[in-house]
Amino acid sequence: MILRRELETRDERRTRGRALRGAVRRRENADWLAAPGRRDPIDILIRQGESRIAELLPIRYGRMQTSPLAFLRGAAAVMASDLATTPVAGIPVQACGDCHLNNFGSYATPEGIAVFDINDFDETHPAPFEWDLKRLATSLVLAGRQAGASSRGARDLALSAAHAYVAEIRRLAGLSPLAAWYTRIDLESVIEAIPKHRVRTHLQRRFSQQIASVRGQFGIVDHGRLPRLVDRPPLIERLPSHDETLRAAFARYVAQLPPERRMVVERYRLRDIVFKVVGVGSVGTFCALGLYTTEDGQSLILQIKEAQHSVLEPYTAPSDFSNMGERVVTGQRVMQAASDVFLGWTRSQGTKTQTKDSAGAGREFYVRQAKDSRLASLSEQIEADLLDVYAPLCGRALGRAHARSGDTALLSGYLGRGRSFSDAIASFAVLYADQTERDYKQFIAACEHGRL
Repeated sequence: MILRRELETRDERRTRGRALRGAVRRRENADWLAAPGRRDPIDILIRQGESRIAELLPIRYGRMQTSPLAFLRGAAAVMASDLATTPVAGIPVQACGDCHLNNFGSYATPEGIAVFDINDFDETHPAPFEWDLKRLATSLVLAGRQAGASSRGARDLALSAAHAYVAEIRRLAGLSPLAAWYTRIDLESVIEAIPKHRVRTHLQRRFSQQIASVRGQFGIVDHGRLPRLVDRPPLIERLPSHDETLRAAFARYVAQLPPERRMVVERYRLRDIVFKVVGVGSVGTFCALGLYTTEDGQSLILQIKEAQHSVLEPYTAPSDFSNMGERVVTGQRVMQAASDVFLGWTRSQGTKTQTKDSAGAGREFYVRQAKDSRLASLSEQIEADLLDVYAPLCGRALGRAHARSGDTALLSGYLGRGRSFSDAIASFAVLYADQTERDYKQFIAACEHGRL
């Protein structure tokens, strides 16, 4: 589904947005009650696991057992099914699809500027704007509970994220489309805005150290003239049976790059491939690192990751893209303020009509540069130590991302000043966090009794 805007004035679109309040009142977003005949969350996970690498599923389920928040991270398909039963105003955006607090972070732009943004797009797909915000708010309530916050404190995290989202939409609705498109959140300005007594000095010192030299995080061992990536089984290891499949997929990726980027990559040679387990919800999909080096030893590490159909697609419209890797790449370019110049997509041998096999045939992938974990650790520290700062930061980043595809004037008209809407989102988040905790208990029982 391609998002299109009506060619109307800003005031006309804002008026249409206000009119939508009559069809779906903003306070209706507070409601959550499991629908009669709600799909069994364990069945959803089992079905999802059928297309994953079976040997890695125990790692996925083990990570999901850590906490209700970890379960939520791995259960995007469950929440998508539930969100499809909730009221929406009918304002579509390019949605993240797996919008929880751990899928935001800091990274360097191609110019070396550290920014804060959404950083995971595996589930991106056009969808109602409310879905991303409700998932983010729920994850913040669960994170607050996990950190020992009071019921009021956990709810306030969701409330502050929703407030920040509305404020960003209202701000961007007043800008020209081009100015809104180029808006970004500089990490340095975020750190400078933190009150000095709240570890700002320490963060500024770390920021200066990390941004001075942004490098990859993976170890490289030079075996004579054969550079190699370091094994760290079972999370980073070689799987020889898949090596040929991935080398062919990498070659297809390079071949379809735009000429000016292909000529850069072709100055490197693919030397080594290792599989890497990443995240929670992604565990079990094909994900590997390719080490490219020049003859002089300079390195480039690319990540190739399997792209499956978005968990949102069954409840919206079919994807416009025949390759799910292209879906992810396009969604990322739409939503992110600054995307990796080496983003691309590819597929393994076989066709979409063929059944995906254990060796990787018939699968689709996207490719990007490997992330720098040391720069990302700065935003992770804000999340860990300053959750009340991190929550509105995520809300602001989500508003900025939605503004690139959504109609900000229409959204602003519907949201208004956002007090009733934000309160409703926070109320939903508390109710759905309760639902997630019930599902989590069911999940733990399913693991203990061998159903998973």
